[in-house]
Amino acid sequence: MKRGLIAATGVAAMLMSVAACGSSDSDKGSGDSGSKDGAKGKTLTVWFMDGSNPAGWTKQVKDEFEQKTGAKLDIQVQKWDGIQQKLTTALSESSPPDVFEVGNTQTPSYAQTGGLADLGDLKKEIGADWTESLNKPSVFEGKQYAAPWWAANRVVIYNKKVWADAGIKDVPKTRDEFFKDLEAIQKKGDAEPLYLPGQNWYFFDGLTIGTGADLVKKDGNKYVSNLSDPKVAKAMEIYKQYQSFSKAPKDKDEATPQQAEVFAKGKTGAFIGMGWEAKTAITANPAIEKDLGFFTIPGESADKPEGVFLGGSNLAIAEGSKKQDLAKEFLKIALSDKNEGALAKEVGTIPNKDSLLANLKGNAAAEAAGPAVKGGGTTPLIPEWAEVENAPNPVKAYMTAVLNGKSPEEAAKQVEADLNKRLGKKQ
Repeated sequence: MKRGLIAATGVAAMLMSVAACGSSDSDKGSGDSGSKDGAKGKTLTVWFMDGSNPAGWTKQVKDEFEQKTGAKLDIQVQKWDGIQQKLTTALSESSPPDVFEVGNTQTPSYAQTGGLADLGDLKKEIGADWTESLNKPSVFEGKQYAAPWWAANRVVIYNKKVWADAGIKDVPKTRDEFFKDLEAIQKKGDAEPLYLPGQNWYFFDGLTIGTGADLVKKDGNKYVSNLSDPKVAKAMEIYKQYQSFSKAPKDKDEATPQQAEVFAKGKTGAFIGMGWEAKTAITANPAIEKDLGFFTIPGESADKPEGVFLGGSNLAIAEGSKKQDLAKEFLKIALSDKNEGALAKEVGTIPNKDSLLANLKGNAAAEAAGPAVKGGGTTPLIPEWAEVENAPNPVKAYMTAVLNGKSPEEAAKQVEADLNKRLGKKQ
């Protein structure tokens, strides 16, 4: 599930063109109905992103929708590359996709333009118990503009043999226990305790969530850097302690080289990544599969896991759709407990309700991810943030500077001019 690693780019162009989209109140849902009689002969167009809608789940939802409504479902799978501009264009036209998948951190940008329908009534009907951390990116300026669909977050992927050779008998429940285990592997001397490059930005973002830090703050009517906040510094110091157990480069991220391929060589105790990265390691070295294990990133205390970045997708309805009642009927079906549970079972994604986490049982990586969801979060949910993550990401430069010896305060001052410039770009 690679969506969590994809930055929300192309938002500036989107904001310019989508603002004109949408339909008047008089034609919204005109002649539309979610009932079987009213929907018969209609076709609802749904855009999913490549890799998001597995075959079993898709067939189940399509069959249920068509049987219940009498309408046809036209599912179109889109590529991630270039989707921002494609969706921007589609939303500005007279016949946009009725329902579409959108990255959770991208949702506020589309909502700001008026391109998304208000789903407040749907939230009241089926979303009263949506997990708050997963629903938060669907809300913009107090209104519900999307519905949480699925999420994924990072876990610790470890080599059981390396840990056993170091005399470790159980997985850690707290951060201090984790550090002690890494120290034990380090003393053993046969393996690198942890592979953690200096710019694993999404893990760092999780640490800032754990310390209660905000990466931006409001200054009048604009957002500016908040990297000088002591809470951000605390998160960076925790990251620095983790990185001290690694020989990975301080100026590279987890994809340069692919951390799972480094781990696959069998000389690394653990790395912090998405569950799907275990498959990357197995592809590189099938023999390592028998030694793979997973556990939740431990927090300061055993009862509260570490903060994590929640990458994922929401489902939204185009404001310009003329079939909004039918589109809402589709969302009720797709997001039902039955179908959310089926999606979790089929691919191991995190469902949108805490009560559905039991559906992850049997999927070791997903089971490890589940406990951290409640305390997870995202990058700043503002349209301006997209520009920050464009390369070269100043937050990554901040991280490298600290790891190379600068204090968090000095490193923050070093990058804040660039960060503020990006945050100040017109959207």
